[in-house]
Amino acid sequence: MQKQEKIVSMFDDIAPTYDTANRVMSMGVDISWRKKACDLSFDFYAKESIERITDVACGTGDMMGYWKKQSQKAGVDIKELVGVDPSVGMVDVAKKKFPEFSYHISKATQIPLEDSSSDILSITYGIRNVVERQEAFYEFNRVLKKDGLVVILEFMKDENKTLLKKLRDIYMHKILPYVGGAISKNLEAYTYLPDSIESFVTIQGMQKELEKAGFEILYTQSFSMDISTLMIARKL
Repeated sequence: MQKQEKIVSMFDDIAPTYDTANRVMSMGVDISWRKKACDLSFDFYAKESIERITDVACGTGDMMGYWKKQSQKAGVDIKELVGVDPSVGMVDVAKKKFPEFSYHISKATQIPLEDSSSDILSITYGIRNVVERQEAFYEFNRVLKKDGLVVILEFMKDENKTLLKKLRDIYMHKILPYVGGAISKNLEAYTYLPDSIESFVTIQGMQKELEKAGFEILYTQSFSMDISTLMIARKL
C-alpha cells in the first residue's frame, strides 16, 4: 500500500473515536487555537461577506464548525463552507455533525473546485499527512482568489531546541501515543503522530514552501510550549 493510501486507511479506522482522543490529548486547548485562527483570518481578510471557505483535510468537521461559530461572533456572513478529505470514515462523522456543509472526498492535491473560487482555505492538523505537500500548496493557490488566505494549524518542529520543546517532545513521544491508543484501540495510529512530526518540515521550511507556491506570509505564531503553530499566508 502506498504511503498516502495507508495514512487515509488509518484515519478511516480511528474516525469514530477521533474527536474524543483529540480533546483528551490536547486537554481542550486546541479549541482556543482554532478560534484564534478564525478570528485573525477575519481580521486579515477584512470583509463582512465571504463567498466560500474551504477546509482541506476537514476530518470530522471541527474546524468548519469553528469557522461558522466565530463568523457569527465577528458579524461575517459566510455563503458556503466546503470540506475536503480523502477519508470516507472521517467525512461520514462530519456529515452527521454538520449536515448543512458541503463535502468532497478528495486529496489535498486534487481539490474538485474551480480556479479562484475560495476566499479562505484552511488545513488544521492535516498538512503533515499530505505526502506531496508542495503540490498541495500549488493547488491551494489555484483554488484561492487573489488576496485569498491559506490558514494552517499544525504540530511542527522548530530549528531551535529549548527546554520547553524538549519537555513537549517527551509528552508527544512517551505519553500521547498511549492515551490516543487507549481511546481509539489503535496504538499504531497515535505512534504515527509524534513520528510524523519528527520527520516533518520545520516552521522555516514551510514558510519557504508557501512562498515558492505564490504566497506571502502574514502571520506565524506557536502556542502552548510550541506544540502547535498557526501560519496565515496571502495569495499574491
